[in-house]
Amino acid sequence: MPTLLVVETSPRGDHSISRNLTRSFVRQWRAAHPGGEILLRDLAETPLQFVTAPWLQAYFTPPENQSPAMKEALRLSDELVHELLGADHLVIATPVYNYNVPAALKAWVDHIVRKGMTLGFDGKGLVENKKATLLLASGGIYTEGSPIRDRDIATQYLRLILGVIGITDVTTVAGGGAKAVDMREDTMESFVAKLQPEIERAAAAR
Repeated sequence: MPTLLVVETSPRGDHSISRNLTRSFVRQWRAAHPGGEILLRDLAETPLQFVTAPWLQAYFTPPENQSPAMKEALRLSDELVHELLGADHLVIATPVYNYNVPAALKAWVDHIVRKGMTLGFDGKGLVENKKATLLLASGGIYTEGSPIRDRDIATQYLRLILGVIGITDVTTVAGGGAKAVDMREDTMESFVAKLQPEIERAAAAR
């Protein structure tokens, strides 16, 4: 049975637009993949540290030479990598802050791009035969024809990183103009409903 890994980033709970997009996606994925397993990694509740000097020292030390302290420094990173490698479909749901991803998501990326595990020593991505879906909620609208399309750094960055580790089958559901919900110019239900056809297609992919 397929496994779906959902990486959530927003700290806003029920008020989060990206989390509401995720809920819709998960419902559709369950319907399309009965019996499939869903694993949630909530970065708002995961004590992810930014890369530190001890972490880097452990990272560059061969496993057979790592001290117990080094292994502990890499423990959560190892866990995140194994979650990714065990999934068939990865969903990254995130708001866009100042044109890019939140710091917590950047920290997750730094923990899962690992030489010898997700990235070969020759630079070739090792995470193959997987799908990814990006669910983005942004105040700006960056789709084709937008005068600020060149500011769509978050999408470009995530696609770049996924491609580097070997995931090239990537679908983006762009929830642009999400500030309308916060400004009460639109409802959460209406906003999500407009993206429902894209969400359904991405969730049904096999």
